[in-house]
Amino acid sequence: MATRGPRLEFAVGAFLVLALGSLLVLAIASTNGEFGFSRDSYALDARFTQVGQLRPNAPVKIGGVTIGRVEKIDLDPVKFDSIVTLAIDSRFNEIPIDTSAGILTGGLLGESYVGLQPGGDMEVLAPGEEIAFTTPAVDLIQMVGKYMFSGGGDNPPPSSGETSSAPPATPAPEEGTTP
Repeated sequence: MATRGPRLEFAVGAFLVLALGSLLVLAIASTNGEFGFSRDSYALDARFTQVGQLRPNAPVKIGGVTIGRVEKIDLDPVKFDSIVTLAIDSRFNEIPIDTSAGILTGGLLGESYVGLQPGGDMEVLAPGEEIAFTTPAVDLIQMVGKYMFSGGGDNPPPSSGETSSAPPATPAPEEGTTP
């Protein structure tokens, strides 16, 4: 029976250590280094009529730069609006009070995120305040469906007096004349 040398055992051990190290690097990269612990942040609320495919932990961005994440999404039981709580990194604590928020999509079918468009007011949003100006998510499938089933916008809608798309009737020939 042949014995395996120490070189083979060392190679197998080194391979396993590299594989585990790769998995650790992948885990750190996929969680943005947070491991379930949040950085120092403060909450802002935004009220939307439609959140589309927005999910908790979705990014919050200004100018394409991630400044926070969606902490939770609740429903207002009185107005039936969605209230989105944003956890904003405390480094970005001077967001103007007239900032607007919109639910955007990265690419045609990409991930939904909250995009903030800062205003020009000198007064800033305090922790726990609500962003007053919001734009709801656009439902792409619903929009395509409306376009397809409405005729694509090529035909103008009938005027208020017309109820049928049939051609106008031809007048009957007068009595005593032959056609």
